[in-house]
Amino acid sequence: MKTILAFAGSNSSSSINYRLVSYTTSLIENYDVQLLNMINYPFPMYSEDLEKEKGFPNSLIELHRDIRAAHALVISVNEHNGNPSAYFKNLVDWLSRFDRGFLADKKVFLMSTSPGKRGGIGSKAVVENMMVRMGATVEETYSLPSFHQKFSLQDNKIIDGQLASEFRDTVNSFITKISS
Repeated sequence: MKTILAFAGSNSSSSINYRLVSYTTSLIENYDVQLLNMINYPFPMYSEDLEKEKGFPNSLIELHRDIRAAHALVISVNEHNGNPSAYFKNLVDWLSRFDRGFLADKKVFLMSTSPGKRGGIGSKAVVENMMVRMGATVEETYSLPSFHQKFSLQDNKIIDGQLASEFRDTVNSFITKISS
């Protein structure tokens, strides 16, 4: 069975993007889904000097292996001041130094959410451009606005009926695209 690797671009223990990824994976059938919590993947701030001195962290090598082995990726990126978080940018910096084409031939469902009405679309746009440069094909995108009003943490699902329906359609479209 093919594997989908899913994670949020946040290392926060209370990441709403992780909650959105977790919900997304609950909707995916007929694939093995590997859901990663990035809180378990700490990385030092990237620098060429550190890379030369210490090489690549083992957890980065393991994450790279998981990305390359996956059939597709589901990623939800958080937003800090209209951009991806420093954690996510740092993660991409480390991965791209290890293997510039770490996303080559990977099909991606790219999402974002935030407490605000824009749903992290600024960050999502920046990351989409990054991923394409690294060789990924972004098959679907989705932004969930006003997370705390539109998502139930208790039930782990989108509670706005129209948004929930649109989201399920987007997930189904992604699955159709990666299945062909």
